[in-house]
Amino acid sequence: MKLLKATEKDIPLIQDLARRSWENAYADILSDEQMEYMLSEMYSEAEIGSHLRNPDYHYYMIQDESTGSYEGFIGYQHHYEEETTKLHRIYLVPESKGKGFGKGALQFLNGKVSENGDKRIILNVNKNNAARNFYESQGYTVYDDGVFDIGRGYVMDDYLMEFLIHN
Repeated sequence: MKLLKATEKDIPLIQDLARRSWENAYADILSDEQMEYMLSEMYSEAEIGSHLRNPDYHYYMIQDESTGSYEGFIGYQHHYEEETTKLHRIYLVPESKGKGFGKGALQFLNGKVSENGDKRIILNVNKNNAARNFYESQGYTVYDDGVFDIGRGYVMDDYLMEFLIHN
């Protein structure tokens, strides 16, 4: 597995990987209309481009070194809160799950967070998403929950999870 820093030329690839992942992960959780709305808002070229221009926001492409294929991506923001990095996005295409890419990406993130002086990683996960179990297996714990209005009458009903970095 290799993690490659994403640039603006990777936006179409990020969009494709997000769609492929979401269509699998959220098929039984979100309506098709909500999924389309969220993908169009959260993964527009303008939105991803603004993230890439933010010096604290980083995207890395997850590549399978043996095949050269892109299996997913991770997007995170250092200093989101005091001494806290927010993992905004980590998605893998369905056929790559269970192969260690997610675990490797989180270990990579732990290193980047330590290098940048943050002490905690936070994330939101949909209450009905099985990914919660994966995060818990990697040492994340639920510290709160919330319902977040995302427009057009849609909400995100999420658990808030955290991982504490021990240097």
